[in-house]
Amino acid sequence: MYLLCCLLIIMQNTSTLYDFNTNSKANDWLVIDDVVMGGRSDGNFYIDENGHGVFEGNISLDNNGGFSSIKYECPTIDVKDYTKIRLYVKGDGNSYQLRLKSNRNDYYSYTAYFQSDNNWGAIDIPLKAFYPVFRGRDLDIPNFKGETIEEIGILIGNKKVQTFKLVLDKIELIK
Repeated sequence: MYLLCCLLIIMQNTSTLYDFNTNSKANDWLVIDDVVMGGRSDGNFYIDENGHGVFEGNISLDNNGGFSSIKYECPTIDVKDYTKIRLYVKGDGNSYQLRLKSNRNDYYSYTAYFQSDNNWGAIDIPLKAFYPVFRGRDLDIPNFKGETIEEIGILIGNKKVQTFKLVLDKIELIK
């Protein structure tokens, strides 16, 4: 009984933003590479045989390139009662950006960096840590207010030629 009560408390303190599984659709996520501005990077996104989302590819600095990203336009999610986003991922040792939009029509995103490693793990990022950026430049406007989310993205752009692979299991909000 105690274990069931603890499990219910844990479940009440989280809300799933995206749960990657064998029923997930790769086309829920849009890949956007630097080719939109003439670059040569090549990112890919798919759901593997275990139901995990896999974001992988190659970053090139040719033609002033240097990034690859994925984004998911979600229904408007009220996040006022939450303090963090938790990613369940297995990475490659590269640094990535988690990106949020409170309004999908905004030209800018709110971003926070996270470091991946070669093991499965949970990465918690406080919502108040997300700061506004546009095309790689910090903006002089307030950080994420933590009211709503309409878009979630992941970007790699470390200003170097590299291969990358990030495997995703779940993205949650934490109270």
